[in-house]
Amino acid sequence: MPSQRQRNRQPPPPHRRLRRELVGGAGGAWATTKPPERTANHMLGLLRRAAVASDAASAPAASLRQFQNAYHRSNERLFPCRDQEVSYGLNWAIAGRGVVVKDKVFHNLETSELQKGGAAYTERLSGIPLHVRGNVISGIPDVSRAQFAKLLKLVTFHLSSISSLYVQDGAVGSSVECDAKVRVISDNPSAVLLLSNILWKTPDRSISHDTCPLTIYVASSISANVRNSLGFGSQYANGFAAADIERSSLILCGKAFADSAMLKGALSALTAPVLSARGGLRFPGWLQSFGGSAVLLFAPVDVIKSLKLQDVLVSTDSGVVVSSKGSNVLFATKAREPNLFTRPTQVIIVSSDSTYALPAVSKLSPGQAAYHFLAGYCDGKFIPAYSKDPSPLDPIALANSLFSYLKEDNTPTYLINAKSSGKYIDGKEFMRLIEVLLSNNLPDRKSEDIRVGELKGKYKSFLSNKFGKYLPKEFSF
Repeated sequence: MPSQRQRNRQPPPPHRRLRRELVGGAGGAWATTKPPERTANHMLGLLRRAAVASDAASAPAASLRQFQNAYHRSNERLFPCRDQEVSYGLNWAIAGRGVVVKDKVFHNLETSELQKGGAAYTERLSGIPLHVRGNVISGIPDVSRAQFAKLLKLVTFHLSSISSLYVQDGAVGSSVECDAKVRVISDNPSAVLLLSNILWKTPDRSISHDTCPLTIYVASSISANVRNSLGFGSQYANGFAAADIERSSLILCGKAFADSAMLKGALSALTAPVLSARGGLRFPGWLQSFGGSAVLLFAPVDVIKSLKLQDVLVSTDSGVVVSSKGSNVLFATKAREPNLFTRPTQVIIVSSDSTYALPAVSKLSPGQAAYHFLAGYCDGKFIPAYSKDPSPLDPIALANSLFSYLKEDNTPTYLINAKSSGKYIDGKEFMRLIEVLLSNNLPDRKSEDIRVGELKGKYKSFLSNKFGKYLPKEFSF
């Protein structure tokens, strides 16, 4: 009888021997011969027991149960795609998101590899409909729990039928100290190419070590019957997107992946709870760097474009995360390597008023800064918290966070009026005003006149009607 050591040295049985073949060169996908029936059934049995043991209401468990029958009908196999450890981990992770790997997985391909696989930069779109479940800012269509669950079932079933899946990992937030990890599961390499230019790169296996990664499902070739089954009309011909903040999931159907503005707004909303839980204050603003120090800027997007400030900002997209470690931007634009800036040394709130009720430059207390930030005044209109994007964070909560931050850090805060003689000032004049306030050489504020009183009344009327008794007493004009 062979000893225990001799038994250990014996080769594994045939059904455990996996032939690996590299597809697409270094960094590409690995494929293996399909394991026999009992091995696949063993894996599915483990998945089934794991799903039953978990909370019946959880999305991963429900998705696993939904797709086990489809798996048996298609008679496909689960198999690893790189070395045994990595491949099984990746396939199990994808299965945990409701998608069963049919054939190949292309994981974290470089741009050149994606292009060799047929990826191309598609025409940019705008105005793709987005439905968000769990946002508190009005103006964004909601999606019910049942609708999202139905859509998720259809999309994951579609992705499970695709021969080649593209999985790309990234992050929202340019600092590893405070970011939100994102995994893309796509049927289209072009979608991965675009999304990889929006997301920051992350170290290998960072997703597997993250406690709450966001999942983006891209179903570009899904049938139009999906749109019809959800009751969506002809305006969804180019595609649509649906996000569930509670599930940390975003679904992109059709050509929705080509609308980068919509994508960034959805990702900003979905990652806000994660960043907050990790000690980050996520603000709808911009960072400006001055000799090693950072300035946090709040302004409507239209004002940023009118002042032509894109070239002097760290990122051309709204979204800043401030933590105890420093500050960083949400989306990759100019620099391809994640970067952590210092905590803002100044905060600037930009309004636009042609009545001369607001001076060119004025210094604000923390309560005044939170008040103007909450109102988001711009040419007679109000944009609460300077954001039109969906968000699970109440504007009052954001304003309170800003108030606490400014008060605790004693951060100097200023208000700049972007209008002069009824027109927007140019970028050079704006930068001159910043230099004035940074030197603390501010002009004396004129005494109040009737125009200031009228503007105060507009602020008070809007904020009282919008937030009522929830408006903190510390906030003032």
